[in-house]
Amino acid sequence: MRVEDLPKDPHSLVEDAMAMLLGTLFVALGVTFYTQVVLLTGSTAGLALLLNYMTGWGFGAWFFTINLPFYYLAIKRMGWSFTLRTFIAIGLVSLFSELTRRWVTFESVPSLYAALMGGALMGLGMLMLFRHRTSLGGINILALYLQERHGLRAGYVQLGIDAMILVVALTQLPLDRVAYSVLGALTLNLIIALNHKPGRYIGVS
Repeated sequence: MRVEDLPKDPHSLVEDAMAMLLGTLFVALGVTFYTQVVLLTGSTAGLALLLNYMTGWGFGAWFFTINLPFYYLAIKRMGWSFTLRTFIAIGLVSLFSELTRRWVTFESVPSLYAALMGGALMGLGMLMLFRHRTSLGGINILALYLQERHGLRAGYVQLGIDAMILVVALTQLPLDRVAYSVLGALTLNLIIALNHKPGRYIGVS
């Protein structure tokens, strides 16, 4: 049986709202683990974390600001509905990441635990958002746009930008912080790769 032949299971507005709320809270908590021990991740979130460490300006403010130019591409590439969901999700992550720093305090967090748990939380949060046709925008949208408009492979574009963030990080952070960040990124991407597969989840909204 093909996926197209399976009965559709549309998400209700309540289900969409719950997924967006929980997904962005998970991502924000993961970011809090990372900022606690000074780690990075990829894409616009990684750039926002790096700028946060370099300038002292909060992650939430950087994350929201960096994503602003990408909404035009999101509208052209994904449509208004997807863009609106993404705008709300980015706004919530920006807000919750700042609030979580006040709600949750850590006396001591081992770097290995922070890398694994922070990466897992962000991966699970992003998975929730993906399954409700929402993203955290930014560089991923740019990569998809460049692939469609200019034939550049989206995966290579994303990899190249993440590599540049990593190179800059090596000039700003100790080598062990970068190594733990790579481990966290592997955890995040493994969760998404193993669980976000065509045909495995058919709910739509």
